[in-house]
Amino acid sequence: MTNKLRKTGLIFFPAFDWAISPTHPEREERLLYTQDQVFEEGLLDFDNIIEYKPGMATVDDINRIHICVPDASSVTTESHLISAGGAITAADKVLQGEVDNAFALVRPPGHHSMMVVHGARGFCNVNIEAIMVEYIRHTYGPKRVAIIDTDCHHGDGTQDIYWHDPDTLYISIHQDGRTLYPGSGFPDEFGGPNALGATVNIPLPPKTSEEGFLYVLDNLIMPILDDFKPDLIVNSAGQDNHYTDPITDMRFTAQGYAILNDRLSPDIAVLEGGYSVETALPYINVGIILAMAGIDYSYVTEPDYDPQAIRQSPELTQYIEKEVELIHDLWNNREAQKASMKKNSEFISRTKNIYYDTDGIHEEQTETIRVCDDCGGLLTIDSRANFMDRIFAVIIPRGSCSMCRKKGEEIFNTTEQRPFKHVYFQDRERDVFHVK
Repeated sequence: MTNKLRKTGLIFFPAFDWAISPTHPEREERLLYTQDQVFEEGLLDFDNIIEYKPGMATVDDINRIHICVPDASSVTTESHLISAGGAITAADKVLQGEVDNAFALVRPPGHHSMMVVHGARGFCNVNIEAIMVEYIRHTYGPKRVAIIDTDCHHGDGTQDIYWHDPDTLYISIHQDGRTLYPGSGFPDEFGGPNALGATVNIPLPPKTSEEGFLYVLDNLIMPILDDFKPDLIVNSAGQDNHYTDPITDMRFTAQGYAILNDRLSPDIAVLEGGYSVETALPYINVGIILAMAGIDYSYVTEPDYDPQAIRQSPELTQYIEKEVELIHDLWNNREAQKASMKKNSEFISRTKNIYYDTDGIHEEQTETIRVCDDCGGLLTIDSRANFMDRIFAVIIPRGSCSMCRKKGEEIFNTTEQRPFKHVYFQDRERDVFHVK
């Protein structure tokens, strides 16, 4: 491990008044045990570990990245605003130079929340990392950002939001979607025509141990980060790859999580999933905090830790090595793939069927992107959810070119409200949000 001490900010928000149900895995105890462990270990006695209170995100922060139906207030509670505000607080402390890095231990989580929000899916209402990233860009100027999602479930929401953004690298390492919700996150999900390669999915087979995770980190994720050269690295820090997690089937450990964060060295970490509230989360979080702060974490182990019991098979090791080679080849050939995808049409559409498992909502969505060599491209979305109203959205990207802006403004101004209940206009470059 590194021996260099770093000043690390911690932001806690257990959300005492928000839970899907009293016995649901996503409840306040997820963080209460961690808080107890942090206090018991005396982490806040270290001069370089500093606790901050979370702020509160605003509706404007949400509207900067989401299209909420009918509006942001209808799909969020105060707890969601404070959870996103905790991530924003972490970003502020890092970007203002008060700390070297920061960890937002907050809930509710957010990485299953997509650009359009009709309700909750995968325990997520709004995407707290995306809200934080766009706040950073709005407040501190353009940034190339890499989001490394280590949650066991594929972060399909974050992928959806940044599918067309060439300045946001989204890498997700997760349990194979053929074996786990949400059933996505395969290597051929590689980004839109203007941002091909800015989405990288690394599905791992069930029972992968830290040997597999760290092999992927060292041989795939770190080389891709070296190529991309981000200004900021964000760890979407899901912790449900742990060998005791009740809803997944992986074999990662607290020590493995600490090593991963030590090597990744994120500027900001934001808690996502992780539902082994007593036997995993306190140890994982202590290990991550120590790693981020540059303090020895070698003693952090779970009481029932048995390395032989969770060792991955040689067959799994071979499978992972081949997959890393395949994905690395995709990354290295991304420019040629991008050129072949772009040559046929000015506009490219894709149709998506999205299920909101938490709220039981089915959404049909048609997304159309303008193929553009100069920016992320003008985006329009036609969305209808069952028993809800049809909406249309026009999204002008940050750093937009004059042609995408002109066409986007024309489409918004000429789109009749009927047959849509609402027509939205989101201008990320000028921080403008209109609804008619």
